[in-house]
Amino acid sequence: MARNKNPEETVNLILEASYHLFIEKGYERTSIQDIIDRLGGLSKGAIYHHFRSKEDILVAVIERITDMSNALLLEIRDRPGLTGKEKLTSIFWESIRRPIQDKIFTAAPNFFDSPGLLFALLHDTVENAAPNYLLPILQQGIDDGSIEAECPEQLAELILFVANVWINPMIFDDSVEDAVRKFRVFDKMMRGFGLDILDERMLERLKELAEIYNKRK
Repeated sequence: MARNKNPEETVNLILEASYHLFIEKGYERTSIQDIIDRLGGLSKGAIYHHFRSKEDILVAVIERITDMSNALLLEIRDRPGLTGKEKLTSIFWESIRRPIQDKIFTAAPNFFDSPGLLFALLHDTVENAAPNYLLPILQQGIDDGSIEAECPEQLAELILFVANVWINPMIFDDSVEDAVRKFRVFDKMMRGFGLDILDERMLERLKELAEIYNKRK
């Protein structure tokens, strides 16, 4: 591979190769040498010029995937003709059913061995997704009468933290049975806030993802 004089293009090539390797082999089984080989000869020094470690590459890959997820959240947030409560239902269903989720759960990094990745997920949840996407939907629901919430800012953070972290099988290495039980608890919690937005199709999809994750362990 000829030296690329465009740093941005080099980063894109590294991330693209890493993404496919993480999907094919899993994060833990992918080495820096694998990435070099996939790139056709880019030196190890060139990779470390842009990324300090394999974990830093993973964080950058996940940030790209997160950007795609946030684009979906933005589209649903601004979708006309739906109440706030209906938009919440759409967010949960359309986020979990995306085909890319299968690939993410196939790669399934060990979050406890990847503190940078876990921090990136938590940071985006609290600092970006909750205030910029979920909170406006809750506020719309309050205005149109489909949602009742005394503390919408904190509720937005709580909902996304539970959805993105606590019931995510990859975070706590959950079995399929554990994932189902957590979903049931999450459903009861949401109903306690008057948000009966979860349903059996979402549970079945979560089970599929948990099965994908547990097969690759």
